[in-house]
Parts: sequence; C-alpha cells; structure tokens
Amino acid sequence: MSATARHSQEASMNSHASSKRNVWPIVKKVLTYAFFIAVTVLLVMYARQVDWAQVFRSIRQYGWLTMGMAMGLVIVSYIMYGFYDLIGRAYCQHKLGKRQVMLVSFICYAFTLTLSTWVGGIGMRYRLYSRLGLENSTITKIFSLSLATNWLGYILLAGLIFTAGLVHIPPHWFIGNMTLRLIGAGLLIFIAVYLLFCTFSKRRSWTVKGQNLNLPSLRMACIQLAVSSVNWMAMGAIIYILLGQKIDYVFVLGVLLISSFAGIITHIPAGIGVLEAVFVAFLGHELDHYFIIAALLAYRAIYFIAPLLLAIVVYFWLESRAKKLRHSNQRKMSEKTG
Repeated sequence: MSATARHSQEASMNSHASSKRNVWPIVKKVLTYAFFIAVTVLLVMYARQVDWAQVFRSIRQYGWLTMGMAMGLVIVSYIMYGFYDLIGRAYCQHKLGKRQVMLVSFICYAFTLTLSTWVGGIGMRYRLYSRLGLENSTITKIFSLSLATNWLGYILLAGLIFTAGLVHIPPHWFIGNMTLRLIGAGLLIFIAVYLLFCTFSKRRSWTVKGQNLNLPSLRMACIQLAVSSVNWMAMGAIIYILLGQKIDYVFVLGVLLISSFAGIITHIPAGIGVLEAVFVAFLGHELDHYFIIAALLAYRAIYFIAPLLLAIVVYFWLESRAKKLRHSNQRKMSEKTG
C-alpha cells in the first residue's frame, strides 16, 4: 500500500471515529429525554388508576398512633432495602459513599414498587450510578445482587410459613394446602443448597454474558437473608397494623408473600388490584371486604405513594448534583489508589 493510500485510509478512519464521537452526545441526550418522558407517562398512568378520594378516606379512619407505627415500619423497610445496595457495595468493592448508595437505593425502590423493576430497579440504577461514576459492569453486579438478596429473604420466609402450614389456601384455588407445603419444603431446600454452596464450593466465580460473578461468602449470604427477611417482615407488619391486628401476623405475612408473587406473574405496575384480590380471598371470611380494601389503600398510600413523591424530589436533587458528586468520587478514588 502506498503512503498516499495509507494516509487516506487513516484519515478516513479518524473521520469515522470523530463522527461517532460527535453523534454519541446527541444519542445520549435523546435517550435521556426518552427515559424522562417514559417515566412521566408511567407516573401519569399510575396516578389515573388510583382512587385518590378513597385513599384519603382510608387514611383518615386511622388514629395517629396506628399511622405512626405504620410509617415507622415503612422507614425500617426502606432502610433495609438500602442495605441491599450496601451489600452490593461490599461485594463489588466500589468506593461510592454510603449516603449516595442509600439515596440511589431509596429512589430505585420507590420507583420499582410503583412503575416496575424495568424502570426503578434497572433504569434508575443505571442512570444514577453511571452519573455518579460507576461502570455498567459494576452496576449490573449491584442490581443482580440486590435482586438476589430480595428474593432470598422471600424464599426463606415463604419456605418456613408454607412448610409449617400457617397459611390455608381458600377453596377452589388452583393449588391445595399440601401442594403449598411441598412448595415451601422446596424453597427451604433451595436456601440450604445456596448456603452450602457459599460455604463449601471450590469454584467461586462464573462468567455470564461477559459478566464476572463471584459467589458470596457464607457471612454475606447470611446478611442477605437477614436484611431481606426483616424487609419483608416489616411490610407484613404494616398491613397487620392497618388491619387492626385482628388477624394473626404470620398469616398476614404469608398472604402478602403469595400476593407479591401473584403481582409479579401478572406484570401489573404496583400490583394494582392483585394485592386486594388475594387479601380479600384469604381474609374475606373473617373481615369485612371494605375494611380490607381500606387497609390496603392506606398501605399503598404510605408505602408506595408517599415514598414515590419524596423519591421524585430526591431524584431531581441528585441529578442536579450528580456531576459535582461524580468529580468528588473520582478524586477520592484516585487519592485512595494513588
């Protein structure tokens, strides 16, 4: 190849690379605007599905002590969920501040509960963590571990409650009480196998679609189970209190676990209608249907809606400071490595 042809080829390659660099910021802006529009549309759709007048009536029927206890448990639950990402911080050994991690986790959880995992768990996490300076591979690990932590606690509690026969299936359901017990036993076996792997497995790392995943230590696995279990138990306790403590707490928790799984199967944002239908089916023979619905509306108001409104404010605050925080994080990381 002649020198002229070589120079021409290099110039063409440089021009192509330069055009890609010029196009990427535009594409990034378009994707950002599209993300904000999608979130706004989903929020509007969710808001239109809520009977706000009935929500406010449901809340007004409770005393200050009941609402204070319920809201205290909401705070406990959201803090426990924040620990999911703190576990991910220890797992990935990234250097973002714990306060930043807790804020991101709070925003993601509030949006996940209302607008699905795709928006909150995935979209918001990638958006905020990348803005704060984390690489996509690290964010993927954090999300994967958070998801695993959440379901590990669910599986443990469901296994214990279902195996012990503490939840009785209503007549004419597609499964019976014995089937539920067998499912519970299977869930407990899964937890036992997971802990054994974390303790004794000689192979500690796998590559899945280019991502390097490491098996947690037994200590980290136990922390996952404890934190997630407390989160689910706090959620059950909120509904138990709003139901006037008229139904056994463990039974309420078991029904919540069943309704949560049903909500995921139906893919309805916030499980609107599913939560109520399952609770009425299980508790309708002991409590008035309107009382159950009122309690669940109050639950949605203090566990879904109020945190979401706060999360929207915190999200825009964090977005406004993201560039400054990113530079601060990068400086701290360079100081630690240097």
